[in-house]
Amino acid sequence: MSKMRINEDFTTRSTDFIRVGTLEELKAAGMIVVRGARCPLLVVYDHGKVFALDNRCPHLGFPLHRGSVEDGILTCHWHHARFDLASGCTFDLWADDVATAAVEIKDGMVWVCPHTRYTDGDAHWRNRLGEGLEQNIGLVIAKAVLGLLGEGVDYRILLRDAVLFGARNRDGWGIGLTILTALAKLIPSVPEEETYLALYKGISRVARDCDGAAPRRDRLPLAPRQFQPLPVLERWFRHWTGVRHRDAARTLLTAIASGASAIELAALMLTAITDRYFADGGHVVDFTNKAFENLDVIGWEHAPAILPSVVDQIVSARGSEESNAWRQPIDLVPLCEAAFAELPELLADGRAKRGTWRGDEMLARLLLGDDPAAVVAALKSAIRDGATGPYLSRAMAYAAALRVAFFGTSNEHSDWDTALHCFTYCNAVHQLLTRVTAERPTEPERPELLRALFHGAMQVYLIRFLNVPPTRLPDEGDDKLDDLPHDEGELRDAFLAALDRQGAVRTAGHLVARYLNLGHPVEPLIATLTRAVLREDAEFHTYQMLEAGVQQYWQWGDSASGRHILIAVARYIAAHCPTERAQLQTATVARRLSLGEVIHESQDELDSPRVLGQ
Repeated sequence: MSKMRINEDFTTRSTDFIRVGTLEELKAAGMIVVRGARCPLLVVYDHGKVFALDNRCPHLGFPLHRGSVEDGILTCHWHHARFDLASGCTFDLWADDVATAAVEIKDGMVWVCPHTRYTDGDAHWRNRLGEGLEQNIGLVIAKAVLGLLGEGVDYRILLRDAVLFGARNRDGWGIGLTILTALAKLIPSVPEEETYLALYKGISRVARDCDGAAPRRDRLPLAPRQFQPLPVLERWFRHWTGVRHRDAARTLLTAIASGASAIELAALMLTAITDRYFADGGHVVDFTNKAFENLDVIGWEHAPAILPSVVDQIVSARGSEESNAWRQPIDLVPLCEAAFAELPELLADGRAKRGTWRGDEMLARLLLGDDPAAVVAALKSAIRDGATGPYLSRAMAYAAALRVAFFGTSNEHSDWDTALHCFTYCNAVHQLLTRVTAERPTEPERPELLRALFHGAMQVYLIRFLNVPPTRLPDEGDDKLDDLPHDEGELRDAFLAALDRQGAVRTAGHLVARYLNLGHPVEPLIATLTRAVLREDAEFHTYQMLEAGVQQYWQWGDSASGRHILIAVARYIAAHCPTERAQLQTATVARRLSLGEVIHESQDELDSPRVLGQ
């Protein structure tokens, strides 16, 4: 074992260097630890040279003075990570590089700079983020996120780098990109700690998706000598996706290169996707919407890299018209097709009243009915009365949220995801139709875009069995709410505490209902719901539920409908908690390392100078 001495002599030079001791003392001890500005520093004598490094192993903070030096390599004895003494660079990428400090020897005295640095300087954390993504190392990603945020880098830069990495290194849009985008949308409304956790969780999942995956094969747009008109490109795109040809991506790239707007691209893609019913269990619409929302954050100049990544899902998806549930005992497909044929006439009848319809809450209740023909009739009537796509889809998303809120816990646990898929599909349809309509509110809607409404409504109908019997919402005459705390902080703490045990679905719903009924501010509650998910090793669907629920809450605001949506979110989260929270442990270690905390040294070592090995 190498010799080491802890030195508490804070005598400094005018340059603020810390005196370590004489060179002879360092030679005799082999290693000496001194206190730096933010962390303990290990000063090492090896083969006539002196080096200084952060004494905490960058892997998990184990004291490096408990390691050994041989041939210019410092080895940590905990996980056997190895480091170049001169540069601090690791030979084991999972361990990360260790920061070094400048050393001076003058008049036989060793001095060390109290501040550490990395060999690659200002680019260090950016480089480490890239390496963490490439190697799928969560701790490296966590520390890089903290380092970049600590340097004041905008979170959207980190998001952009991770998304572009995911688009290049995986052949198709992945779950990780959806999670990262969903969390990015929540970041503006959460505290700093949750910003760090959100980026760490999302970026780590992108790295996981890309680990060992086939990289993307780049495609090019058609020759730009003379672009075809957009309607032609749209017909081509629908044809190629219909025959399941992945070179539909070239047509999409051509539309982007020709200058098609985000609205036009959304219409082009939604039209093709809804040629199949509730494609891939609703995931295709949701992934496509997330790709658009992602570009809203990182910039539309990246559309050629991002939008084609969802084409594989579009062309390979199975439509629900191929499933038994949509065909038996009632064939829902002819019912929808007949309605599609009527859409041009319905839209023409409603044109004069367009924008005046406000029956979305009533429509949502009708969509929960047991007769699919009546559900279709309700949609048709609303369109005839001037209802637009955004309002219709808002009502549909609320109905789907109620399926989650009313979910009976006697169902199989996996059926939570059946309700979730319907809700996130309806939210995505709402977001896409709002996007398409936003800048053209007075123009007539295209009939084919409204097919998604009927697909979603039929799925809401099909999952009605999940609400037999429906769970009574806690804000509908439940006097047990009065037994819960009144203080907003106590209610939020009680919610998090409830999620420490399994089966807290009812309690979680009651606590959120109590909070909202008392009129407490909703922003801290949303931050608490986010914290509840981020501290868990949450799966894909829980992130989806959280983000879609928050987006739909903002549509309804402080109303009974808005409260029902957040109750649905709380119940779903509680049904999937607790987990092992292993990722939170990694994030916590990274946070402590970034703050300069000593993790493994004993208090005696910190407070009492002593010499080891003598």
